Amino acid sequence: MKTNIKTYVVASLFLIACTVSATAQTRKRTATKVTTTKTVVKTTPNRVSSRRVVYKTPKKKVVSVRTVPNRTVIKHKGNNYYYSNNKFYTVSRGRYIVIAPKIGFRIKTLPSDYRRIRFNNRVYFYVGGTFYTEVNSEYEVVEPEVGTIVYELPDGYEKVNIDGQTYFEFANILYEKIQVNGTRAYEVVGIIDME
Repeated sequence: MKTNIKTYVVASLFLIACTVSATAQTRKRTATKVTTTKTVVKTTPNRVSSRRVVYKTPKKKVVSVRTVPNRTVIKHKGNNYYYSNNKFYTVSRGRYIVIAPKIGFRIKTLPSDYRRIRFNNRVYFYVGGTFYTEVNSEYEVVEPEVGTIVYELPDGYEKVNIDGQTYFEFANILYEKIQVNGTRAYEVVGIIDME
């Protein structure tokens, strides 16, 4: 009987030892590894006060003309503006001065050299630095969405500096030079709010 009890005790201890060692083998050591990553976020201007914008050429020469051939009158917020050859004009002292198009100006037909640009399920018509969308069989001047890409800037663009960064500006739209599939392009990064 003593031999049987010893056998049962030894067998029980053996079983317990096997179970403990089996669970010990399945436990994994967990060590916490801390990885620090530094993310550099480039800030883009988005909407910028005109007071923060520094132009490379501070004073631009204002050119005026006496007449504008084949002009179309555009009424906008109670004022008359004029459109001809993809340029918008205002009258000052009996002369016509080229101005940046105002949001909301509408024209009936686009010049033949427009480019169609799709961005975020929206279609823009881009010509001479101006973005249009089609509204009721007319084309209305609009602000493009940030991220819209064009492949050329119009004549008359200017380099500007905002908080140490250089951008390109035309008609209060800010662009940044980028590469798209090895081709130079310009991405809309912001709009200048005139104050």
